[in-house]
Amino acid sequence: MSSIGRVLTAMVTPFKEDMSLDYQQSRNLATHLIASGSDGLVISGTTGESPTLTTDEKLRLFQEIRDELGTSGQVIAGVGNYSTNESIELAKEAESIGVDGLLLVVPYYNKPPQEGLYQHFKAIASSTNLPCILYNVPSRTITNLESATTTRLSEIDNIVGIKEASGDLAQVARIHTSTNDDFKIWSGNDSDTYPLIALGGYGVISVASHLVGKQIKEVIQLTLNEDIAAAKEKHLELMPLFTGLFWMSNPIPIKYALNKIGFRVGPTRLPLTEMDDDLAKRLDAILITCGFDLKTP
Repeated sequence: MSSIGRVLTAMVTPFKEDMSLDYQQSRNLATHLIASGSDGLVISGTTGESPTLTTDEKLRLFQEIRDELGTSGQVIAGVGNYSTNESIELAKEAESIGVDGLLLVVPYYNKPPQEGLYQHFKAIASSTNLPCILYNVPSRTITNLESATTTRLSEIDNIVGIKEASGDLAQVARIHTSTNDDFKIWSGNDSDTYPLIALGGYGVISVASHLVGKQIKEVIQLTLNEDIAAAKEKHLELMPLFTGLFWMSNPIPIKYALNKIGFRVGPTRLPLTEMDDDLAKRLDAILITCGFDLKTP
């Protein structure tokens, strides 16, 4: 299996004003994100509004981005949901398209026990030859994928890592110390990236990298080089942006920001709405202080 990169952007899904999916702008955004620091892209994840995408839209989007990037960047397909069988079916379809890996979110709504989580992820991983990244985000799924369960899952050959968005750095440390060196931990929160890397993490699956991908990569490299003072300074410089992009449910703020700077990605689909006016003004004040790595077309 080829190694998956350290900076993966959880890419937004561009829509037209009539709410249909804008495949051409999705291609444009993918190319620009790779040029601005991303090693690869997660397609149809939380930031990509996966709950509102049809299966046909997801599969075409995987194909469009795969065709667009070629060998220039990795394509990680978000295929997990609360149904094991549906996740397996989508994983097989994504593999046939030629994506580089799969992102498997903790099932939401049905609230499985830890053994159910283990069996769910094991079944999906067993159905594919692709590398699989677990995705733990209890703020959205309610259920926490506990470190002991993650450790068990890490013993499955093609489960290669986890996107940890629990915000629990003690849990990150437990995963790091109880898994093999080749099991990778990606931060699922931009604000956690610097401390997570310092604790032995590998990278980040990022929202802010839409705008500052090269700068996030710089934070990671400085931390790996043990230049802690410089890494901390750069991380703190980016913190207002990291925070502002989560003042409302993701991806509302990042879509607002991209549209604001001239990279049109359209609206969010219901049940998500537009950015609150007062919060938009506050985010504008942060955006004018940022040096963006993303170049507008």
